[in-house]
Amino acid sequence: MEAESSSGLLLPRKRRRDGSNGEAEEGERLGKIPRCTVGLKHPAPFADELEPNHGKPYIRVPMEEAKRGTPHRPVRVYADGIFDVFHSGHARALMQAKCLFPNTHLIVGVCSDDLTHKYKGFTVMNEDERYDAVTHCRYVDEVVRNAPWTLTPEFLTKHRIDFVAHDDIPYSSAGSDDVYKHIKEAGMFAPTQRTEGISTSDIITRIVRDYDVYVRRNLQRGYTAKELNVSFINEKKYHLQERVDKVKRKVRDVEEKSKEFVQKVEEKSIDLIQKWEEKSREFIGNFLQMFGPEGALKHMLKEGKGRMLQAISPRQSPSSSPTREERSPSPTFRLPFFNKTSPPHSPPGQHSAGAARPYLISEDDDEDDEEDEED
Repeated sequence: MEAESSSGLLLPRKRRRDGSNGEAEEGERLGKIPRCTVGLKHPAPFADELEPNHGKPYIRVPMEEAKRGTPHRPVRVYADGIFDVFHSGHARALMQAKCLFPNTHLIVGVCSDDLTHKYKGFTVMNEDERYDAVTHCRYVDEVVRNAPWTLTPEFLTKHRIDFVAHDDIPYSSAGSDDVYKHIKEAGMFAPTQRTEGISTSDIITRIVRDYDVYVRRNLQRGYTAKELNVSFINEKKYHLQERVDKVKRKVRDVEEKSKEFVQKVEEKSIDLIQKWEEKSREFIGNFLQMFGPEGALKHMLKEGKGRMLQAISPRQSPSSSPTREERSPSPTFRLPFFNKTSPPHSPPGQHSAGAARPYLISEDDDEDDEEDEED
């Protein structure tokens, strides 16, 4: 059964045990809650400080009428407990008691130190601290100090109680198998559910289990060994452990920083290697493009060689120009000083040294001379 809040949303009562991060076990909130400001500015009053109500006789409200709503007066619900080291489990139990009926006045009874130490055991907080903690719970309308361990008819009549709220697990104490047995038989019992995973005993167990941790914690915060009931030797031991832990933390921090530095160096080296590979590929490509088998240098050498050969080789006549044999014979001119009659020809091979041979000049010879001069 889930308790319904004043805003109309269903709130889960159960929670997961340790290790669940406080997630709800059964259901979730059905939606967002509208923003509102609760008008509670003062703690709940104590019952012995209120004016007695003797105007009307005490007539208990039946369960059916209480569930429908009582417009003439609120339903007075009583919930009792020790409430040592007040925690969320206590607050949720009181919330359930407050939400049992549409119109509820919640009265909370807190047992004294004497009764608690007698029937349950020693407490961490004294009775005044526990009284004050409960008065500051938002669901509480009234607090009864020095509440009885077992509820009597006189107590129920004095505080005009209609119902008693508690979890329905039999509570054996004070020589009884269930201190709420007579309340259940009278039809005045309204069951609630415990919040699993948190209780005062669980909190004390955590402290006892990690005793050394919390002693060292309080020593660091300025508490003395005498206040913590710690011997001189244990005090020195805890201080030594604390110094060792500080050294370990520093070493761990140095290791983490060195790991981060090495990781950064590795990342930078990887980047440098990648950039070097890219540059090397680019350099090799440019080198092959310039000096490779089909590179630009080879083409440049070929082109230069061709130009050099063309520069040092004689110019050839165009293939379309006619050869000397194909040319028409040019008219022959005889120099004027060779117009005299030549001496008779000597036999072959017997030319005299002083004999002058006639020298004929043609247009072809003139052209050849002009080409030689140009070359």
